[in-house]
Amino acid sequence: MKYLWATLGLLCVALALIGVVLPLLPTVPFLLLASFFFARSSSRLHNWLLSHQTFGPMINEWNTSGAIRPSAKRLATLSIAAVFGISLLFGVPQHVLIIQAVVLSAVLVFIWSRPNG
Repeated sequence: MKYLWATLGLLCVALALIGVVLPLLPTVPFLLLASFFFARSSSRLHNWLLSHQTFGPMINEWNTSGAIRPSAKRLATLSIAAVFGISLLFGVPQHVLIIQAVVLSAVLVFIWSRPNG
């Protein structure tokens, strides 16, 4: 079972790294999942992720207080706006746009209601 958890953690790290450059893919949720999986599989990988210079502080802030850094909030907002804008440009059907607007708005409310890290 540990190998499954470790594999899922590594997959989440890979998706998070892709999400750093691809605005359609979220980075932080995949890092939080990776931390969860590594905590159950490998203390070495878990410690590596928590001590990572870039990703570690975000994970620790979330674990201790549910906080999200203001810069991450702004980046998430820009990414969400980009996704919605792309949908508009591609002429996505109106009912899909409405669903997307409701879901993305809920995500933004959640993100902006978290304390600042």
